Amino acid sequence: MGVLVCCDCFFYRERHVFACSPSSAGMQSKEGTLRKRARTQTDDGTARPWRKSKTKPNGKKPPAEEKKQYLEPEFTKIRVVDFDLKELVVLPREIDLNEWLASNTTTFFNLINLQYSTISEFCTGDTCQAMTACNTIYYWYDEKGKKTKCTAPQYVDFVMSLCQKLVTDEEIFPTKYGKEFPNSFESLVKKICRYLFHVLAHLYWAHFKETVVLDLQGHLNTLYAHFIVFVREFNLVDPKETCIMDDLSEILCTPAPPPLPAPSPPTPSPSHSSQNHVTER
Repeated sequence: MGVLVCCDCFFYRERHVFACSPSSAGMQSKEGTLRKRARTQTDDGTARPWRKSKTKPNGKKPPAEEKKQYLEPEFTKIRVVDFDLKELVVLPREIDLNEWLASNTTTFFNLINLQYSTISEFCTGDTCQAMTACNTIYYWYDEKGKKTKCTAPQYVDFVMSLCQKLVTDEEIFPTKYGKEFPNSFESLVKKICRYLFHVLAHLYWAHFKETVVLDLQGHLNTLYAHFIVFVREFNLVDPKETCIMDDLSEILCTPAPPPLPAPSPPTPSPSHSSQNHVTER
């Protein structure tokens, strides 16, 4: 199952997803600079919608909810692959579960980082004064649990830095034969996936217009659908976390119906001459 989309695109092949840099859309992979997470939370650490605060970080009232352009059929139908993504995420019988999680998590980190880099020049402290998605605002919590209000680009830098640090740590994501995964591995994978979801949600909510201008909505749709199918398959992100994007998830993650078979050409009626033809024996 090999689908190759080159130049300014992603490259899906045999249960793995790779990225190739474009020749022109400025799609350069960039590494993050710092760490961890943000968003209003309940006591158990799960995120909740931004309801109590009636003002944005700059003190102004938030505007009325905008029409979700990314839900319009003309955009949701655009993908870079046309097969069932479920086939890409199912654990192969011969592969260890942790190896499979490690491989896919690293790939999603690289691809989401790459996708964000395409619009990073539009995601600034002025345009995105908070890390928002739908009716949710994310705050960053450092290792000591200190809550920090930050802009969207700062938040994304924290996320990408944390992910980079984890996926390149041989003690957590071992690459040498015989090296065991730590007991905390699954919880760390869940943390990475939760943060990566925040970035994807922000891309749709705040930068979908720019993505369309760059003609990269098909890549974003495919990446998002692949990611959601993957985290659902292995229960890596709490549904309470992803529910803010359920409307999009249900559209993109529902397998497309198989194409209708081409109509058979009409059978030509026998000609008058063939009816009168006498076969000699």
